[in-house]
Amino acid sequence: MALSSVAGPADCANRSDRTDPTDRTSPTDRTDPTGPTRPPRRAGHRPRPVPADEAVAHTLLNCLLREVSGPEHQTALIGGHLLLRLARTGVRLRVALRRTSLLGAHRFAGPVAEFTDGRWSAIGWLRLAEHTHAELSARTGVPNDEFLAQVVSSHQGVAAGLGAPRPAAGGDPLARYLASEQSLVYGHRFHPTPKARGADAASWAAYAPEAGARFPLRLLAVREGSIVQERAEPGATDPLDRLAAVPAGYRLLPAHPWQYELLRDQPALGAALRRGDVLDLGPSKARFAATASVRTVYDGETFLKFSLNVRITNCLRKNAAYELSGAIALTRLLDPAFAELAARFPGSGMLREPAFRSLALPGADGGPGPDLALLEGFGVIVREGLGARLRPGATALLAAAVADEYPVGAAHISALLGTADRPAVLRWWREYLRLLVPPVLAAYFDHGIVLEPHLQNVLVCVDADGGPVQVLFRDLEGTKLLPEHHAGALAALPAQVAGPLTYDADRGWDRLVYCLLVNHVAELLSALADLHPSAERALWADVRGALRDFAAEHGCPPRLEALLAGQPLPAKANLLTRWERAADREAGYVRLPSPLARDVLPDAGRRRDAAGTAR
Repeated sequence: MALSSVAGPADCANRSDRTDPTDRTSPTDRTDPTGPTRPPRRAGHRPRPVPADEAVAHTLLNCLLREVSGPEHQTALIGGHLLLRLARTGVRLRVALRRTSLLGAHRFAGPVAEFTDGRWSAIGWLRLAEHTHAELSARTGVPNDEFLAQVVSSHQGVAAGLGAPRPAAGGDPLARYLASEQSLVYGHRFHPTPKARGADAASWAAYAPEAGARFPLRLLAVREGSIVQERAEPGATDPLDRLAAVPAGYRLLPAHPWQYELLRDQPALGAALRRGDVLDLGPSKARFAATASVRTVYDGETFLKFSLNVRITNCLRKNAAYELSGAIALTRLLDPAFAELAARFPGSGMLREPAFRSLALPGADGGPGPDLALLEGFGVIVREGLGARLRPGATALLAAAVADEYPVGAAHISALLGTADRPAVLRWWREYLRLLVPPVLAAYFDHGIVLEPHLQNVLVCVDADGGPVQVLFRDLEGTKLLPEHHAGALAALPAQVAGPLTYDADRGWDRLVYCLLVNHVAELLSALADLHPSAERALWADVRGALRDFAAEHGCPPRLEALLAGQPLPAKANLLTRWERAADREAGYVRLPSPLARDVLPDAGRRRDAAGTAR
């Protein structure tokens, strides 16, 4: 980084660099005589959805660029193409670019090509997956015999989602919201297998959000002595009890139907059904819609978060016992902090999780304590519905749908903004940053709370004109505490609950910056830049301005000073995490070049590789 681009100590108080008046585009590519030049950039460009083959190949290439070839300086932008080499296997790859990115999160176009026998030849997504498998096997010394099957499963999921009909959302706010939750056909574009489900595709379709799934729950009546539950407040389990009437002495326990079919042959459950300790009441009258997280469903009043013993992205999505109790503990503990943040930032709010309920049946072996597989497998967390927090007249939309690379649904930013000109786009962006950034930073610096504001954990609430008026955060599973701020409260919790609720300061900061800036802000910014490519620098200047304004009002915390100085940004290494079969909590990070310093252009005479790193 050039010295001229480094922000000094006085930078927090300097608010004069709010926009970039030069609005230059980055000259990072050279003419390539072997291929066509980049297509001209056009304002108002709305990218079209691409076939599953192309989407899966581009997603794998995103991961290789960010986590493998980029950090190893095995990339270049030449003549409208990304060139990428896998250093251990010697494979050379190329793809056309439709737009470059200051963060290195480029937009690709068309098939991936491999250089063999002196020429470039297009290869399919499966061949690229095989190259990825070979490179990571050589890098780690350990093959992953699940990887290729997971890529195949993800390809099947994308193809199925693209083939499913997309119902018109209409003007009803609930319908628009649910349509946004169910529009993520392609999934996380920096995860190698975003749509792998590890389940039979035909049976899974009934529960897939991309297929517009709406289904009844399986209802069980459980003797009160075999119920385990916790409530943060009176009445918190009412949404469960009103699903159906049960005999005296029983409590209602809903189950996700896919999970019920998986667990119904467990010996302990079978014995309880025969004894009458558990009654199978059949399907519910109410139908619930699958949301983007797959295991959380919504009936328009209450969200229910179930366990699903299926791997989605990096994790088996079951509610571990400590997560069930942890959600209620966090709801109780953080109520005052969330109330203070909502009062200080009235355009923000958190959907609380005030109750859980599950089975507490003795194990089939007669051992002490409940059968853990059933307790966790049937655990359901109650989350507040939109009515508890949503502003009157606002429509909630999933942020991931607004920021999607391709406008599959009506929640996409291109639909919200229509043909808005550049000044209108920048006004929309500044208002959104004003709603999103300050409460996340205040939660960390003032309350020691590490929110997880990635695209699937934030709802963008818009007015009738598509303008942002509120942001809602959700999913306490990803919310963590800094121990030094909450030592007393953590000490009062069981160790097995308190431990997973915490991050140390460094890991918490990495997680926060990744979720807020790399996963969320950068991706929504990219979707805006697709509409107005010349605005990318101005959009990043506004991000910098939002960070600087908060820093100036909070005594310029050193962590924010480092961000403003251009410290590299942490990005979760999803490819390597999936390869190593590690828990998401243990995911590592790679460092990306930051567009936040005052001058994000390289010095004259210095070259940057395709990941943006100065050479």
